[in-house]
Amino acid sequence: MKKISILLVTTILLSACVSKKKYVALEQENGEIKSQLTKTRVEKEDLENKFAQIQARVDDYNSKINALNEDVEGLKIDNDIKLDVNADGTVISNESKRKMLATLENVDPAKLAEAKTLKDSMNLAVQYNLAKSMDTNNLNEDEDIAVNINETVVMISISDKMLFNSGSYRISSKANTILQKLADVINSEESIDVMVEGHTDSRTISTEKIADNWDLSVLRATSVVRQLQNKYNVNPEQLIASGRSSYQPLVDNDTRENRSKNRRTRIILMPNIDKFFALMEAK
Repeated sequence: MKKISILLVTTILLSACVSKKKYVALEQENGEIKSQLTKTRVEKEDLENKFAQIQARVDDYNSKINALNEDVEGLKIDNDIKLDVNADGTVISNESKRKMLATLENVDPAKLAEAKTLKDSMNLAVQYNLAKSMDTNNLNEDEDIAVNINETVVMISISDKMLFNSGSYRISSKANTILQKLADVINSEESIDVMVEGHTDSRTISTEKIADNWDLSVLRATSVVRQLQNKYNVNPEQLIASGRSSYQPLVDNDTRENRSKNRRTRIILMPNIDKFFALMEAK
């Protein structure tokens, strides 16, 4: 009995001793795991910091790339709006040159051959587009409507028979088409100022309502201005009415045919330089 008791106590002590070793081993293993976990967390934080730094560098590179792209676009725009001063003093941008060349492709080669300078080409492009807008390129009677350019001033000369009855300042019904097209051109460019000039031949006139040629030329101009404003909704702030009487004839008033040429209404379009360039664009 005593031997059994001793054996039992010995077994218990040995078991307790083994359990303690396992406990110590587990404690040691737990400590190692905690240490590894701490190390992993530190490494994770370090990687996150490095990633943040890399991301910041990537964002910085992207910003620089975007800035370079904007610079490239800016250079393209600057190139388009760059003004070239030519030998004859004409100033034009690259964009306007492209518009002009697109228009000149449609111009009669014989007329194009007459353009000796850039200014001539610019004027020819504007002249062509305005004549096309007003459908004067297809008129059989070239002298009834003529478009000419002086610097950046556009002059449209309309025979009196297209607008008025003989000796009258009242607008005739046949003027509706040409005035509508003229109004369309004016209304398309709000910054254009428009002077309407009345011109007569040298024959004197005196009636109950018309004192003389000065009177007739001014009355015709104001009739056109009122028609553009009231019927075709042209902004009156853009309009100027004036009369020249018979003192700026195109030709001598020595024949019936010549007097007919001198009886005219001249529409003077005065756009700013940007709007003048816009008139060169092929529609």
